[in-house]
Amino acid sequence: MAEYSTCNEPELMKRFVSGDDHAFREIYQRYDKPLYLYAYHKLGNKEDSRDVVQDVFAWMLNNRAEMDLKVTLSGYLYRSVLNRIYNIFKHRKVLEKYTELSVEGNPVEEEQTDYRIREKEIRAMIESTIAEMPPKMREVYELKSKQYMTAKEIAAYTGTSEGTVNTQLKRAMRHLRLRLGLVFFIAMLFP
Repeated sequence: MAEYSTCNEPELMKRFVSGDDHAFREIYQRYDKPLYLYAYHKLGNKEDSRDVVQDVFAWMLNNRAEMDLKVTLSGYLYRSVLNRIYNIFKHRKVLEKYTELSVEGNPVEEEQTDYRIREKEIRAMIESTIAEMPPKMREVYELKSKQYMTAKEIAAYTGTSEGTVNTQLKRAMRHLRLRLGLVFFIAMLFP
């Protein structure tokens, strides 16, 4: 088993896909606990977190022949856990909405509900990421994105140079891109 512990991710995946159960055992031992902690941090529930991680590993075992990763193994595993967490949140929100609408006697349009839930989740993630920015950077970014001020107007408003404003805007965009990922970043720029 010692030889597996020294394998890098691509070699481990190659062995796993070819049917090597020892490779799967190594993958499980490497990632079970970190994935569980990641899921628990997001869900705050031990049972749900354990179920999510077990579902990911079970899916891997059942679909090993079809697996052709375009990303790193760790990236794939974390993304798989996150997707299952989103599904749990989505399911909870749909149930809450269904219960709420059922009491009122209104029909539930699942597609519309799903869209609104995802939109709220994305908006909350973006707002949370903006709130993490240093105060001056956040102020400059919000003046640009919410008040639609130019760099020159922001410089006059804040009493700083236009160059400083442009630097703060570049840093804010980089902050968002790093925290939210490219897809969310593009979606935020082109709503």
